[in-house]
Amino acid sequence: MKQIVLVVLAVFTSQIMAQDGDAEKGKALSATCMACHGSDGNSVNPIWPTLAGQHPQYIARQLKLYKNGGRENAVMMPMAMGLSEQDMADLGAYFGEQEAKLLAADSAKIELGEAIYQGGLKDRNIPACLACHGPTGQGNPLSGYPVVANQHAAYMVDQLNLFKQGRVVPGKDEVNGKIMADVAKYMTQEEIEAVSSYMQGLQAAK
Repeated sequence: MKQIVLVVLAVFTSQIMAQDGDAEKGKALSATCMACHGSDGNSVNPIWPTLAGQHPQYIARQLKLYKNGGRENAVMMPMAMGLSEQDMADLGAYFGEQEAKLLAADSAKIELGEAIYQGGLKDRNIPACLACHGPTGQGNPLSGYPVVANQHAAYMVDQLNLFKQGRVVPGKDEVNGKIMADVAKYMTQEEIEAVSSYMQGLQAAK
């Protein structure tokens, strides 16, 4: 019995180690990502997400979804096809170590955006965004909730609109996707744009 337990623990440990990323290897692999996401993960176009400072596990999981078709994107799907799971972990490790550039919210949208992010919309049973993404937008890597602070508002608007249309992805993100779909479907375009702008301006507590 003891030997079986040791074998199981060894396999479990090796699986965990295999998922650990090497940031240096990820940096080398990131050369193909630079055109859209920048050399340090700060994207040069607001319609593309900033990867700097994102949870490594989240990045690796999204790449896997692009590769297996669980998440559709005409640009990302072919980019992910040639990556191994270790490559994905390495890229996650590299971008996770980078620092996201500080962005600002649109002052005209802060009041509404803050109200939604901090308190939700009780009349439509929309929960506060901070319940999953935290008060400063840092998310929760264990639960699969991504960092949303300093993320481009344009990208967030696009993603919320996809959720509003009912997009979900398989696996761990399916539950989170359903949560977001249920939230976004009741939001107006004005509210989506306001909360996206507010998240763009969020910063981690010092």
